Amino acid sequence: MEINATFLGQAVAFLIFAVICMKYVWPPLLGAIEKRQKEIADGLDSAEKAKKSLELSNENAKETIRKARAEAQKIIDEANKTRSQIIDKASTEAQEERKKILDLAKSEIEAEKNRARESLRSEVIALAVDGAQKIIDQKIDETTDSQMLKKIADSL
Repeated sequence: MEINATFLGQAVAFLIFAVICMKYVWPPLLGAIEKRQKEIADGLDSAEKAKKSLELSNENAKETIRKARAEAQKIIDEANKTRSQIIDKASTEAQEERKKILDLAKSEIEAEKNRARESLRSEVIALAVDGAQKIIDQKIDETTDSQMLKKIADSL
């Protein structure tokens, strides 16, 4: 291969082209490549942050759900306790009402019993007076009196 003016002209033109490319073309290309690399790195960082944020949100959601379940269980337990108290109170009130009704019935029965006694007593007195009057009316002798008393006793 011969080194001649054409070869030297081409070498100089190539060097000028390389210098122009290095001065005017290469910096914007490198800037664009660096910018693109930075965007990719930022995107990867954002994706990593989003992934961590999602994990944190999932943990927070699980914690919130756990707290809500605990609160719901607490409310259910309180409702059951209140229900038990209401049932106990109603049972106690029913027992008291039953006792009042029984006491009232007993007092009514006692009053009716006393009225029946008084009625029976007045009938017995009336019969005794009637019997005494018959004895007095037929006062004949001792045997007749004892027979009359026996009849009155049998009629009672």
